[in-house]
Amino acid sequence: MKRLHLRIWGKVQGVYYRASAAAEAERLGLSGWVRNRRDGTVEAVGEGSAEALQAFVAWCQRGPPMARVDHVEQHEEEPAGLPAGAFDVRPTA
Repeated sequence: MKRLHLRIWGKVQGVYYRASAAAEAERLGLSGWVRNRRDGTVEAVGEGSAEALQAFVAWCQRGPPMARVDHVEQHEEEPAGLPAGAFDVRPTA
């Protein structure tokens, strides 16, 4: 079990990035959350297998069709034991 904290820059708000990211994370069996930030970025935290997280990061680097991703920053964190398969879209922070 691993945990990654991501920040995504580019045209990532108003393009269904959060909903699409949550759907992709659920498809991959990840737990975590995604939210818009007031600075125009998107923030996501995912927990799961290394392979699933690698696939999620690759998806985040592309995003949904209307997005333009300029940069994805990732930091590994200690897993928090989030409930399996629960990936939430959170309010803007």
